[in-house]
Amino acid sequence: MKILITAGPTREPLDPVRFLSNRSSGRMGYALAKAFALRKEHVLLISGPTTLPIPDHVDFIPVESAQEMYDVVAHHLNQMDVAIFCAAVADYTPTTVADQKIKKSEDTITITLKKTPDILGSARSLMNFTGYLVGFAAETENLEANARRKLETKHCDMIIANDVSQAGIGFDSNDNEVLIVEAAENTALPRDSKEHLSRHIAEIIMQRFRQKNEASDSQTQLS
Repeated sequence: MKILITAGPTREPLDPVRFLSNRSSGRMGYALAKAFALRKEHVLLISGPTTLPIPDHVDFIPVESAQEMYDVVAHHLNQMDVAIFCAAVADYTPTTVADQKIKKSEDTITITLKKTPDILGSARSLMNFTGYLVGFAAETENLEANARRKLETKHCDMIIANDVSQAGIGFDSNDNEVLIVEAAENTALPRDSKEHLSRHIAEIIMQRFRQKNEASDSQTQLS
């Protein structure tokens, strides 16, 4: 089975030495890549900048910006059976990038931002991905409602949501606590290390993937 996983933050450049980014460490995505590799699956890990070691037996493509990640995903996605979008991709990027370092002069400066391409939202509609699609949702409020909205609007099979406002889990932490949201049910996984959670999540995704394929095969036979 071929599995694509995105991980880490993206960096949106302001000038040659500065960028906009976020607190994502990439640990969850890398742990998932390791969990699937241990199951002998073919894993492609597409990652923004992190300090993490690349898991063994994983194909790896490093990227920097949201646009770079979009382009690499679009190139590889339709070769995959499962896609897991774990990366914390920037929602906005500067409209212009200064050629030289911006000097400290005025008391305030204004930076105009524009939306970055929606990688998860494009998987079905623009990239025509027909495999099993998993998104992540890092929320600070209304965890289940926001995750379910994302499940529906992005046409995902599963959303894995976590409350990053809680201390000790989520961004830049070794632990996590997640709510798995699917069309018919929710599954809460209590706080644990990201490595242990990823093994559990990998098992659930594999089960759901097999169930979806079996249902599709049965429907084909009936028709």
